[in-house]
Amino acid sequence: MSRLLVDADAIRALAEILTETGLTEIEIAEKDNRIRVARAAPGVVHAVPAAAPLAAPAAAAAPADPAKHPGAVTSPMVGVAYLTPDPSAPPFVTEGQSVTAGQTLMLIEAMKTFNQIKAPRAGTLKQLLVVSGDPVEFGEVLAIIE
Repeated sequence: MSRLLVDADAIRALAEILTETGLTEIEIAEKDNRIRVARAAPGVVHAVPAAAPLAAPAAAAAPADPAKHPGAVTSPMVGVAYLTPDPSAPPFVTEGQSVTAGQTLMLIEAMKTFNQIKAPRAGTLKQLLVVSGDPVEFGEVLAIIE
């Protein structure tokens, strides 16, 4: 019977990296040893089956397609979105904040280059649709400015 050795310090260090970077999982491997640390992404809800389904309020409408919103800010490239200039810094912007045209909203890393995504117009940042560390596609809606 083989004995499982757990390196608690390595697990703590990996968990700290997850918190600092906003990643949802990280794995390291060395020879026959492998450590994987994962957490649920912010905003992820794990559903638990209920005895009876709950009725939705009559006033609730289906959410509108963000891509059709006139204030949609879309990704000009494929890459990884970052909402802060570095893991210890505050975010460039927060929901509900007034933004000016040309203000940096986030960064997208593509091919080891960080590209600023700027507000195309002035307004209020109504919604951020990505989380730091999220992979993004060309044309994906990143934020809504009204």
